[in-house]
Amino acid sequence: MAARISVMILQMPRRRAVKRATRAGRTAVKPRVRLDTDERRAQLLSLAKASFSMRAYDDVSIDDLAREARISKGLLYHYFPTKRDLYVAGLREIADELVGAITSVPEHLAPIERVRAGLDAYLDHVTRVPQAFVSLMRGGIGSDPEVAAVIEGVRTRLFEQFLHGTPFAPVLAGNARFETAVRGWIGFVEYATIEWCVKPRLSREELRDLFTEILFAILGVVVPKG
Repeated sequence: MAARISVMILQMPRRRAVKRATRAGRTAVKPRVRLDTDERRAQLLSLAKASFSMRAYDDVSIDDLAREARISKGLLYHYFPTKRDLYVAGLREIADELVGAITSVPEHLAPIERVRAGLDAYLDHVTRVPQAFVSLMRGGIGSDPEVAAVIEGVRTRLFEQFLHGTPFAPVLAGNARFETAVRGWIGFVEYATIEWCVKPRLSREELRDLFTEILFAILGVVVPKG
């Protein structure tokens, strides 16, 4: 009898230690944070932009995103019914940020200074988020009309921003040669910037000056003389 009591006494601290370890393990798990609708949507978009910029579309899983956001998959699907919906929403936000950076350029600058300032703002933004830019301009889920519309929307807004408020506007609005040439220049800028993000062989200033010189060479060809 005495031997059994001694064994029981020896075992009791171990049980308490196990309970303490269990409680400590539970304490180490961070509780879920309740966010309002806008905050949660912003959080999910931020995670999506980071994930889809770093990895291919097929390599990003909803399970991983939900785990990182510390929410259930069901709640994530409440905000974005499919992974594609989340991807497209993330692309739209990247596009809005890019265009917003460029449209902040003051309109009172001389034409060449305005172009340089716009390109500086553009390259500053790209430098901060190079992978997101490449992800935006390359699409990522094949031939998807909604993704294509987001990318084309960026091109159209950049073209409109270039034309708006410049001394060229009254002469060049509706000029097919000008519009074709400048849209072609925008395509060149896109491609060269992607190449620069992946394999930078020019400095940022060299790239900006190259874009500027080519644009004004184009304008010299298409702007009506006299």
